[in-house]
Amino acid sequence: MLSHSLSPLAFLLPRRGLSLPLPYCSPSDSRCLRCSCSLKLLNGHESPRRLVRIGAMDEGSTSLGDWGDNDGVVGNMLPSSEGEESDGEIIINPVSDIDFSTSNERFISSNDSLSLAAHRFAMIGKGHKKNRIKYGILVNAGLITFLMMLLLLVDCYAWRIVRIPLEPFFMTRPFFISAVLVSGAGYICVPLLHSLKMHQLLRKEGPVRHSSKRRTPTMGGLFFVPIGVVVAKSMCFSSIEVSGVATATLAFAAIGLLDDILSHVKNHNSGLSAWMRILLEVVAGTWFSFWLNATNISSPYGMYTFLKMVVPLPPPLGLLCLGKYYLSLTTFCFISMGNGVNLTDGLDGLAGGTAALAFIGMSISVLPICPDLAIFGTSMAGACFGFLLHNRYKASVFMGDTGSLALGGALAAMAACTGMFFPLFISSGIFVLETVSVIMQVSYFKTTKFFWGAGGRLFRMAPFHHHLELCGLKEPIIVAGAYIISCWLAVVAGYVGLISA
Repeated sequence: MLSHSLSPLAFLLPRRGLSLPLPYCSPSDSRCLRCSCSLKLLNGHESPRRLVRIGAMDEGSTSLGDWGDNDGVVGNMLPSSEGEESDGEIIINPVSDIDFSTSNERFISSNDSLSLAAHRFAMIGKGHKKNRIKYGILVNAGLITFLMMLLLLVDCYAWRIVRIPLEPFFMTRPFFISAVLVSGAGYICVPLLHSLKMHQLLRKEGPVRHSSKRRTPTMGGLFFVPIGVVVAKSMCFSSIEVSGVATATLAFAAIGLLDDILSHVKNHNSGLSAWMRILLEVVAGTWFSFWLNATNISSPYGMYTFLKMVVPLPPPLGLLCLGKYYLSLTTFCFISMGNGVNLTDGLDGLAGGTAALAFIGMSISVLPICPDLAIFGTSMAGACFGFLLHNRYKASVFMGDTGSLALGGALAAMAACTGMFFPLFISSGIFVLETVSVIMQVSYFKTTKFFWGAGGRLFRMAPFHHHLELCGLKEPIIVAGAYIISCWLAVVAGYVGLISA
C-alpha cells in the first residue's frame, strides 16, 4: 500500500536508464517514513543505498528546508551517493500529502492500521496552515477595531481641538469610504494584474520561504493610491493643501511605477538604479519645497513672513524656525519616508498596516492646523486598510514600489505643509527602524571588510523584519507585533501634534 502512496513525490534522475524500485516499508516513528531506495542501472550495477527521510511537515518546518507550494519551484536536493563518482542528484519536490488507503475494508492488518494511525497523527500539524491563514484575518480585525475606535473618539472631541464646528464623522467618513471602494476594486484589479502576469520578482538573497510568493501579482498601488487621493480631493475640492499633497503623492507613485515597469522589462528585482531613483525623489521633493515656499497655505504661523518655515515642538520647546533649512528638511523627509516604506514592504500586510496607522497619527497631529489635510490622511489610511483585505497573510497582491513610494511621499507632504516633522518620525517609527537597520548593516559590513578583510553582519539579514524571520518568528507574529507598536506610536504622535500646535 505504501508503494502507491509515494506517487506524489517526483524523482528527477539525471542519467538515462535509471530505475527506482519502491519497496514496501513502514514508518518507524510518528513523524517520518524511512525508505531505503536502491538505484539500479540497466547494466546490472547498483549504486550505494541512500537513506531518504520523508517527513510529514507543516509549512513552517525546516527539516529538509522550506517546501514550496504546488506551483512553486522550491525543491530539496539530496545526493544520490557520497563519492565523487556520483550519478547525480535526486530532487524531491512534494506535490501533495502522502495518501494512505481510506477504503472501508472489513479486515485491516495490524501493520497497516499502525501506519494509518501514525500518518494521521503526523498530519495533525497540517491544520496549522489554515490557522495561519486565519491569523491575517484576526490581525486585520484587531487593526480595524483600533482604528475605528480611535477615529470615533477623535470625532467626538474634534470641536474642542480645532475650536470650530466640524461635520459629523469628519475623520471616520473618508476612512470608511476609501476602505470600501479599495476593497471592492481589489476584486477586479487583482485578477487583472494576475492575468497581465505582473508577478512579484524576488531577490535571490532573500529568505527561502518567500519563494512561494513569486507568482503573486504586484503593483497594487495602481488601484488603491488613486482611490485614496480621489476620495480626499472630492471632499476637499477647493483645498490648495490637499491639491499639493495629492500631486506629490502621485509624483512618487509615478517614480515607483517606472521602477516596477523596468523591473518586469528586465525580468530582475531592481528596475531603476539606486542613484537614479534617489535623483528622481530629490527632484520631486525639491519641487514640492519650492511650491511650498511660493504658495500661501493656511497655517497659524503663516501670518508672519519669518515664521512661515517653522517646526512646532511640544512645550516648553515651542516653535523652531528653520528658515531656508526647512526646504532641505522637506526634501530629506521625502527621500527617507519613500525608501522607508519601500524597505518595510517585505512581509504580507506589514507596510500597509503600519502606513495606515502612521496616516491616522499624522491626521490627528495636523487637525488643529489644517483640517483638510486630516481628511486626506484618513482617506489614505482607509485606502491602505482596504488594500490590506487583499494583502493580508497570505497576500493575493503586493503594493510594489508604486504603492510604497506613494505612501512615503504622502506622509512627507503632510508633514511639510504643517511643519509636523516630529510627529511624522514618531508615527513612522517602524519605517525609521527598518531604514536604520539597513544603514547599520551596510555600514558595519563595509567597515569590517575594510579593516579585517572580511565583512561582518549585525543582523542575519536586513531589513530588520527579515532578521526576525530567520530567528524563527512567523510572518503573522512579526506583523502583529509591528501593528501593536505602531498603534502606540500613532497615539503618541497624535498627542504630541495636538500639544505642539
